[in-house]
Amino acid sequence: MRKIMVSDIHGCVDQLNQLLEAVEFDSRTDQLILLGDYVDRGPNSKAAVEKVMELVQQDRAIALRGNHDQRLVDLIRKASPDVKAKFLEHGGAQTIQSYCHSGDEVTEEQLDKAIEWIRTQYGHHIAFLDSLPLYFEDSEHIYVHAGLNPDYPDWREQPEHDFMYIKNAFIQSSLKHDRHVIFGHTKTIDIHGTPDIWFGENKIGIDGGCAYGMQLNGLIYEDGEYRVVKVKNE
Repeated sequence: MRKIMVSDIHGCVDQLNQLLEAVEFDSRTDQLILLGDYVDRGPNSKAAVEKVMELVQQDRAIALRGNHDQRLVDLIRKASPDVKAKFLEHGGAQTIQSYCHSGDEVTEEQLDKAIEWIRTQYGHHIAFLDSLPLYFEDSEHIYVHAGLNPDYPDWREQPEHDFMYIKNAFIQSSLKHDRHVIFGHTKTIDIHGTPDIWFGENKIGIDGGCAYGMQLNGLIYEDGEYRVVKVKNE
């Protein structure tokens, strides 16, 4: 069975569809694993969430929770001033535009109305994102949105925050795990100067920065070998 891994879609649903078409995704013979961050920054967060829900419910895809997915859940469920500010600071306005067809600028009043609209009309989207696991593992890989904290001998016991947010402490760590760790969250251009997939000694970063005008990466694993597919955001 092929394993196809994609991360940090960030509303770029067109590129996701192109990638699945390029790899000729077939849920009967492929396992699709999505590493989180389906919303914010890109043009169509609502459609991206709907596509991920469809892939999970109809095509047996594994979808993990990213920090942007968690922040949207927190926004709708809690709506605290701190969460509102961080949401808008990190690409949330595009998500509001996607769900509510608002303009480029989102005022506080518009945000409050959008929160109520999403809560009442798209509560099932929020419940879906809130239900997503923080990691997945099989005999060959550990899959996670952001990474594993090297300070925890049993990585499963690390704080939830680390699964979604950790960066350099994980990437720069020389700690070896018993399997390769596949992760997103940190754009690969920030790791090795190119949006192409980064193959570390014991970890593989796949976030191609699609919502930043770069590319959506697909990592394919079959019969012990890796293959790469990328779709440019042009």
